[in-house]
Amino acid sequence: MLRHRIRLLCAIGLVSIGLAAPAAGTEAYDPWPGLVQDIFNNRPMNDGSDVIGIEMPARAEDAAIVPVTLRTRLSPGDGRRVVAITLVIDQNPSPMAAKFTLGSDANVTEISTRVRVNNYTDVHAVAELSDGKLYVTKTYVKASGGCSAPAAKNAEEAKNRIGQMRYRQFARPEQGPASNTREAQIMIGHPNNSGLQMDQVTQLYIPAFFINDLHLWQDDSLVLAMEGGISISEDPNIRFTYVSDGAKHFRAEAKDTDGHVFQHEWKTDDPGT
Repeated sequence: MLRHRIRLLCAIGLVSIGLAAPAAGTEAYDPWPGLVQDIFNNRPMNDGSDVIGIEMPARAEDAAIVPVTLRTRLSPGDGRRVVAITLVIDQNPSPMAAKFTLGSDANVTEISTRVRVNNYTDVHAVAELSDGKLYVTKTYVKASGGCSAPAAKNAEEAKNRIGQMRYRQFARPEQGPASNTREAQIMIGHPNNSGLQMDQVTQLYIPAFFINDLHLWQDDSLVLAMEGGISISEDPNIRFTYVSDGAKHFRAEAKDTDGHVFQHEWKTDDPGT
């Protein structure tokens, strides 16, 4: 069912790319109200400028790998916490790019990844707080063709890399040696085919095939989970901050739309792994 829906969305996306710009004096179609209904069941949206921030380039250098950073802005004494962040690229064929669920004890405050952007578009970040309310902010990105851009790696190379994972930790200069705040990165080898890309040899569209589930733990405590879609770029790359609980191991489990499961574990005292 998911595969058929994505193919339909991709077909719609291809048609939309060829549409002319709105005539002078006409109002451009805004998909956001419909997306609020479809993705969030019409739940009320509150101003999230003091809750969640989103950073993307105003004009993308490469529409297939547009960097995006999400930052929580709640003050330490607020009493609420962000439990989930949904990233929506309004004009993409499948607008919900990713939903990130934050571990209850991990204190994740920053998430960065790379996405495909198919048309000039608003991009919304919606934070769900522990009080059950939704808070939204947005930015505007000028990019086009990201979902249909050819893969950066050839098919054989991409196939050989499927499921390979790397984990890195980074020093944060503003944190002292006694700080338990960590910055880490998970990289997964996967073509993350969007369903809009064309095989340059056969001239047929490559079926959608992507990482749709990712869970990260420190020992057995959830740090971050991601429900992904076709908008996440080739070789998914997630960089994030979290608070260490002293765990000795960091674990990752990823699943893709063909049912493959990829798992790996690293010692947390080996940041170069």
